[in-house]
Amino acid sequence: MKFSRTKLAGVFRVAAEPHRDERGAFARLHCPDEFAAAGIPFSPAQTSLSCNPHAGTLRGMHYQPAPHAETKLVRVTRGRIFDVALDLRPGSPTHRQWTAEELSADNLMALYIPAGVAHGFLTLEANTDVLYQIAPKFAPGHDAGVRWDDPAFGIAWPAPPQLISDRDAGYPDYR
Repeated sequence: MKFSRTKLAGVFRVAAEPHRDERGAFARLHCPDEFAAAGIPFSPAQTSLSCNPHAGTLRGMHYQPAPHAETKLVRVTRGRIFDVALDLRPGSPTHRQWTAEELSADNLMALYIPAGVAHGFLTLEANTDVLYQIAPKFAPGHDAGVRWDDPAFGIAWPAPPQLISDRDAGYPDYR
Protein backbone atom coordinates (compact mmCIF):
# COMPACT_ATOMS: atom_id res chain seq x y z
CA MET A 1 0.00 0.00 0.00
CA LYS A 2 1.07 3.56 -0.67
CA PHE A 3 0.04 6.33 1.73
CA SER A 4 -0.16 9.94 0.50
CA ARG A 5 -1.03 12.98 2.57
CA THR A 6 -3.89 15.22 1.47
CA LYS A 7 -4.19 18.92 2.22
CA LEU A 8 -6.10 18.07 5.44
CA ALA A 9 -4.09 17.18 8.52
CA GLY A 10 -4.35 13.45 9.19
CA VAL A 11 -6.35 12.57 6.05
CA PHE A 12 -4.55 10.16 3.70
CA ARG A 13 -5.07 8.62 0.27
CA VAL A 14 -4.36 4.91 0.49
CA ALA A 15 -3.49 3.26 -2.81
CA ALA A 16 -3.61 -0.49 -3.15
CA GLU A 17 -0.78 -2.07 -5.09
CA PRO A 18 -2.39 -4.97 -6.93
CA HIS A 19 -0.46 -7.97 -8.14
CA ARG A 20 -1.73 -8.76 -11.64
CA ASP A 21 -1.36 -11.86 -13.72
CA GLU A 22 -3.40 -13.87 -16.24
CA ARG A 23 -5.95 -14.74 -13.51
CA GLY A 24 -6.67 -11.09 -12.69
CA ALA A 25 -5.46 -9.18 -9.66
CA PHE A 26 -4.98 -9.49 -5.92
CA ALA A 27 -4.47 -6.51 -3.61
CA ARG A 28 -4.08 -6.03 0.12
CA LEU A 29 -6.57 -3.36 1.25
CA HIS A 30 -5.74 -3.09 4.95
CA CYS A 31 -2.85 -4.29 7.07
CA PRO A 32 -2.49 -2.91 10.61
CA ASP A 33 1.31 -3.23 10.44
CA GLU A 34 1.56 -1.24 7.20
CA PHE A 35 -0.76 1.45 8.55
CA ALA A 36 1.27 1.66 11.78
CA ALA A 37 4.54 1.89 9.80
CA ALA A 38 3.02 4.88 7.96
CA GLY A 39 2.20 6.49 11.33
CA ILE A 40 -1.50 5.67 11.08
CA PRO A 41 -2.58 3.30 13.85
CA PHE A 42 -5.87 1.89 12.57
CA SER A 43 -7.55 -1.37 13.50
CA PRO A 44 -11.16 -1.46 12.29
CA ALA A 45 -13.83 -2.70 14.67
CA GLN A 46 -16.63 -2.73 12.11
CA THR A 47 -17.09 -3.00 8.36
CA SER A 48 -20.16 -1.51 6.66
CA LEU A 49 -21.45 -1.31 3.09
CA SER A 50 -23.47 1.47 1.47
CA CYS A 51 -25.34 0.35 -1.67
CA ASN A 52 -26.45 3.19 -3.95
CA PRO A 53 -28.54 2.27 -7.00
CA HIS A 54 -28.74 5.84 -8.40
CA ALA A 55 -26.09 8.17 -9.78
CA GLY A 56 -26.22 11.56 -8.08
CA THR A 57 -26.94 10.14 -4.61
CA LEU A 58 -25.43 12.30 -1.89
CA ARG A 59 -24.71 10.92 1.58
CA GLY A 60 -23.19 13.25 4.16
CA MET A 61 -21.72 15.16 5.72
CA HIS A 62 -21.60 12.75 8.69
CA TYR A 63 -19.48 12.42 11.82
CA GLN A 64 -19.73 11.34 15.44
CA PRO A 65 -18.50 13.77 18.10
CA ALA A 66 -16.25 12.68 20.98
CA PRO A 67 -16.29 10.47 22.92
CA HIS A 68 -17.75 8.34 20.11
CA ALA A 69 -15.73 9.89 17.26
CA GLU A 70 -15.03 7.46 14.42
CA THR A 71 -12.06 6.91 12.17
CA LYS A 72 -12.94 5.55 8.72
CA LEU A 73 -11.25 3.94 5.76
CA VAL A 74 -13.57 4.43 2.77
CA ARG A 75 -13.27 2.46 -0.47
CA VAL A 76 -15.50 1.80 -3.49
CA THR A 77 -16.10 -1.81 -4.45
CA ARG A 78 -18.36 -1.04 -7.44
CA GLY A 79 -18.86 2.23 -9.33
CA ARG A 80 -17.39 5.69 -8.59
CA ILE A 81 -17.82 8.45 -6.01
CA PHE A 82 -16.67 11.99 -5.33
CA ASP A 83 -15.55 11.45 -1.72
CA VAL A 84 -15.23 14.42 0.65
CA ALA A 85 -13.51 14.83 4.03
CA LEU A 86 -14.28 18.00 6.00
CA ASP A 87 -12.14 18.97 9.00
CA LEU A 88 -14.34 19.87 11.99
CA ARG A 89 -11.57 19.58 14.62
CA PRO A 90 -11.44 22.99 16.38
CA GLY A 91 -7.69 22.90 17.10
CA SER A 92 -6.66 21.57 13.70
CA PRO A 93 -4.54 23.73 11.37
CA THR A 94 -6.96 22.74 8.58
CA HIS A 95 -10.18 23.39 10.57
CA ARG A 96 -13.19 24.01 8.25
CA GLN A 97 -11.21 22.99 5.15
CA TRP A 98 -12.13 20.08 2.90
CA THR A 99 -10.48 17.71 0.48
CA ALA A 100 -11.97 15.35 -2.09
CA GLU A 101 -10.90 12.32 -4.08
CA GLU A 102 -12.54 10.31 -6.80
CA LEU A 103 -12.70 6.77 -5.51
CA SER A 104 -13.64 3.92 -7.81
CA ALA A 105 -13.59 0.17 -8.05
CA ASP A 106 -11.09 0.61 -10.87
CA ASN A 107 -8.55 2.87 -9.14
CA LEU A 108 -8.50 0.89 -5.84
CA MET A 109 -7.95 4.15 -3.94
CA ALA A 110 -9.22 4.62 -0.38
CA LEU A 111 -9.52 7.66 1.84
CA TYR A 112 -8.46 7.44 5.49
CA ILE A 113 -10.56 9.85 7.55
CA PRO A 114 -9.54 10.44 11.18
CA ALA A 115 -11.83 11.16 14.13
CA GLY A 116 -13.28 14.68 14.07
CA VAL A 117 -13.42 14.85 10.28
CA ALA A 118 -16.85 14.71 8.63
CA HIS A 119 -17.39 12.49 5.60
CA GLY A 120 -19.74 12.49 2.63
CA PHE A 121 -19.88 11.42 -0.97
CA LEU A 122 -21.75 11.87 -4.24
CA THR A 123 -22.18 8.82 -6.46
CA LEU A 124 -20.91 9.41 -9.99
CA GLU A 125 -22.39 6.20 -11.39
CA ALA A 126 -25.48 4.11 -10.79
CA ASN A 127 -25.05 0.94 -8.72
CA THR A 128 -22.15 2.21 -6.63
CA ASP A 129 -21.17 0.34 -3.48
CA VAL A 130 -19.03 1.97 -0.79
CA LEU A 131 -17.19 -0.09 1.83
CA TYR A 132 -16.41 1.49 5.20
CA GLN A 133 -13.98 0.12 7.77
CA ILE A 134 -14.64 1.92 11.05
CA ALA A 135 -13.00 2.23 14.48
CA PRO A 136 -14.41 2.19 17.04
CA LYS A 137 -17.72 0.58 16.14
CA PHE A 138 -20.70 2.85 15.47
CA ALA A 139 -22.43 4.18 18.61
CA PRO A 140 -26.15 4.57 17.81
CA GLY A 141 -27.71 7.86 18.85
CA HIS A 142 -24.45 9.82 18.64
CA ASP A 143 -24.41 10.57 14.93
CA ALA A 144 -24.23 14.16 13.75
CA GLY A 145 -23.71 16.09 10.56
CA VAL A 146 -23.33 19.36 8.75
CA ARG A 147 -25.11 20.41 5.59
CA TRP A 148 -23.46 19.34 2.33
CA ASP A 149 -23.89 22.83 0.80
CA ASP A 150 -23.16 24.98 3.86
CA PRO A 151 -21.42 28.15 2.61
CA ALA A 152 -19.12 28.02 5.67
CA PHE A 153 -17.20 25.27 3.87
CA GLY A 154 -17.67 25.96 0.14
CA ILE A 155 -17.38 22.33 -0.95
CA ALA A 156 -17.15 22.25 -4.76
CA TRP A 157 -19.32 19.24 -5.58
CA PRO A 158 -19.04 18.14 -9.24
CA ALA A 159 -22.86 18.21 -9.66
CA PRO A 160 -25.93 18.91 -7.56
CA PRO A 161 -27.36 15.86 -5.81
CA GLN A 162 -30.27 14.07 -7.46
CA LEU A 163 -31.13 12.08 -4.34
CA ILE A 164 -30.49 13.09 -0.73
CA SER A 165 -32.17 12.15 2.54
CA ASP A 166 -34.26 14.69 4.43
CA ARG A 167 -31.84 14.34 7.35
CA ASP A 168 -28.79 15.14 5.22
CA ALA A 169 -30.52 18.04 3.45
CA GLY A 170 -31.79 19.46 6.73
CA TYR A 171 -28.66 19.73 8.85
CA PRO A 172 -28.33 23.26 10.28
CA ASP A 173 -25.68 25.76 9.29
CA TYR A 174 -22.31 25.21 10.95
CA ARG A 175 -21.72 27.54 13.87
